[in-house]
Amino acid sequence: MPLVHETMPLGVVVRRTPGVTRWARWAWKVVAVLPGAGPADWRELRREADAVEYHAATLTLDLYSSDTEGYQVNLGSTVPGVTVVLRDNTDPGARIPWRPAFVTVSAYEGQDYLDSGDGLVELVPMPAGLIAWVQAFVDAHHVEEPFVKRKRDRQRVDLVEDGKGDPRVRQLADVFRAPTTRRSV
Repeated sequence: MPLVHETMPLGVVVRRTPGVTRWARWAWKVVAVLPGAGPADWRELRREADAVEYHAATLTLDLYSSDTEGYQVNLGSTVPGVTVVLRDNTDPGARIPWRPAFVTVSAYEGQDYLDSGDGLVELVPMPAGLIAWVQAFVDAHHVEEPFVKRKRDRQRVDLVEDGKGDPRVRQLADVFRAPTTRRSV
């Protein structure tokens, strides 16, 4: 079966609030995604006192027919979500410390990013229209693979004692003992 690939632009909304410690001036959190959004570069969407929401960027969400099991697991969760990865901004003159790097709806791929501890990884609720689009993709391309339990070979590997013990020991009784050194008295 050929690999099927579909894409959708997905806008990333990030909220900046004042930090609660003296070590962090600002707290950053991904709060939403915008399916079908146009291009953006930290465009301000809303401001309430010191809290500001930005349309940080628009990334491409890729769906592959080979990953439908991960999408199915995500859709089956209590609240289906989109995993958004923000990386440290390497530009020394940047006013924003983060740059949006990646979005996924695969539960397995999202878990890998959460386990890596690299950057800021947030799971945001998936909008209803995006749920319908991903579900239609899964319905059209998911192929259930039967579970195949691996079996051991019936070959006997315990019959040959090749490379067992220390070759400097000439005694057959205890091949695992360490060789002794001769001491002169």
